[in-house]
Amino acid sequence: MPPFHPDLQQVRFLPQLSLGTRSLRVMRFLGRLARPDGSVPVVPVSPDVSVRLFRPAGPGPFPALLWVHGGGLVSGTAAMDDAFCRRVSEELGAVVASVEYRLAPEHPFPTPLEDCWTALTWLAGRADVDPARVAVGGASAGGNLAAGTVLLARERGLDLVFQLLVYPMLDDRTTAHADPSAVRVWTPGSNRFGWSSYLGDTTEVSPLAAPARAEDLTGQPPAWIGVGTHDLFHAEDVEHARRLRAAGVEVELLEVPGAYHGFDAVQGATAVSREFRDAQVAALRRALVG
Repeated sequence: MPPFHPDLQQVRFLPQLSLGTRSLRVMRFLGRLARPDGSVPVVPVSPDVSVRLFRPAGPGPFPALLWVHGGGLVSGTAAMDDAFCRRVSEELGAVVASVEYRLAPEHPFPTPLEDCWTALTWLAGRADVDPARVAVGGASAGGNLAAGTVLLARERGLDLVFQLLVYPMLDDRTTAHADPSAVRVWTPGSNRFGWSSYLGDTTEVSPLAAPARAEDLTGQPPAWIGVGTHDLFHAEDVEHARRLRAAGVEVELLEVPGAYHGFDAVQGATAVSREFRDAQVAALRRALVG
């Protein structure tokens, strides 16, 4: 097995568990036990969509970020990324809206993506937001929905300034890893379950559902992509960066040696995790503030 990053050695003892119908129920139940920060305003955007809103004091207009949480397209909540969203808002003087989208398998594609689009258009249309400085970002499954939202924005004529894709889940065809012994947190079995839940009964996979399938990647905003070399999504993320560059899109790719999927959440206090988050904030600062 290739070595894990020196800061992440303890993950060797983390078992490889795959997500399924039963374990999903347990995961969602445990998620409901966590108490979100009640000081963060929850703003309804539509009857089905809300956002957790972080904004600076004053009238603006401010730059803005639509943030999309992870969870394999089947779990997770907007509140799980409060700390990151608050940091971006405070350090960059930006409005950050973390979207609470509906989850598969109850709500397969395109519902979660359209929920993100609804939140994006609401955010871009706010009086305190500068429409010329709006970015989209997300982690894992949120990276999938962020990348899909970027494609949708190009299709529907909404200009975005940046996309931040944190170990994004982009390709439904990824079901194996070069060395499965090094994979942690998100396994091939979990990946199959997440994708099958999201795609439902579809017989032809839309590139809006799996952005790695998009044939035309031109006309997209600059991108930052970060992923560990022990992440199940490493190969597909590196390939997405290569294809974006080939399409004329400016891309910054950060590969973290020996890092697994979600390492910055599981072992957030380590130096490598702090540096990874710092790199994301720095990329957003360059795109939104200059």
